[in-house]
Amino acid sequence: MQERTEISTLGEFGLIDHLTKNNEIKNSSTIVSVGDDAAVIDHLGQTVVTTDMLVEGIHFDLMYTPLKHLGYKSVVVNLSDIYAMNATPTQITMSIAFSNRFSVEALDEFYDGVYAACEKYNVDLIGGDTTTSQKGFIISVTALGEVAADKYVTRSGAKKADLLCVSGDLGGAFLGLTLLEREKKVFLETKGLQPDLENQDYIIGRMLKPDARKDIIEFFAANKIIPTSMIDVSDGLSSEVLHICKQSDVGCVLYEQKIPVNDLARQYAYKLELDPTACALSGGEDYELVFTLPQSDYDKIVLNEQISVIGYITEKEEGANIITKGGNKYPITAQGWNAFTK
Repeated sequence: MQERTEISTLGEFGLIDHLTKNNEIKNSSTIVSVGDDAAVIDHLGQTVVTTDMLVEGIHFDLMYTPLKHLGYKSVVVNLSDIYAMNATPTQITMSIAFSNRFSVEALDEFYDGVYAACEKYNVDLIGGDTTTSQKGFIISVTALGEVAADKYVTRSGAKKADLLCVSGDLGGAFLGLTLLEREKKVFLETKGLQPDLENQDYIIGRMLKPDARKDIIEFFAANKIIPTSMIDVSDGLSSEVLHICKQSDVGCVLYEQKIPVNDLARQYAYKLELDPTACALSGGEDYELVFTLPQSDYDKIVLNEQISVIGYITEKEEGANIITKGGNKYPITAQGWNAFTK
């Protein structure tokens, strides 16, 4: 049986010391880190800041989410927002609230994931807070990044005739969640029956351990590409494309047949009698990048297998539309995940 150390035996400052004892600084821009009243950073360019909150029962379910994966994902979802600004993440703060059902060992497991993400993306943990909650686990992460002056990218710069592009593939995370939720239901209804995840490692990994697209931002820098607009896919492709259209005051044409879906995800969608395109449009949590580029950049991206051109930008009056594989044209509707509908 795993050892359990009550958090109360350490106290708040003892817990912080325990969780950050192996914290290593990687960036020269980090001047003062964990252990003081505040951190000090020295960015050479412009500073990009984003914050995300994850609440147990709303954003994650600990019945099927390992704490290490949760720590990793809670960092990655914030770094994805930094990359979506064409910036490089450099520091994070991590604040958590937890009930007395969590032990020191459980928090160690969570922080193992946090540090694994920091290591992979070369990011420093520079502060945060810990406190108790009456129920459940609450995570708040702030990520900071840097970008050269005038190189940051917003959602509002898309222009008529720009190419509409996306990295990687879509819909996998939603299918992974669907499988995990199904097996949770079976487990609760039939006590003792072990979950059958059907060797669907790809889609489960997309849900539980996503990665941010650092490689795409590095590719842009190496090829002197600056997207005209960009956003990450947290709520589904349709929602993100509509955000770009609204903020940029444009319309778009999206081609269903061009939307990238992984073959394993596609096969599993068919098995569940789901439309793979619907999973990509409305699923969310893929943390891919959707961006627009001038047509003059096409030759630079055409050989990158991680980038798909899925449509183009039009005048606002033409609206945001999707052309199906059968050649029919429909308005794009936002059916992505809504944090306020739970």
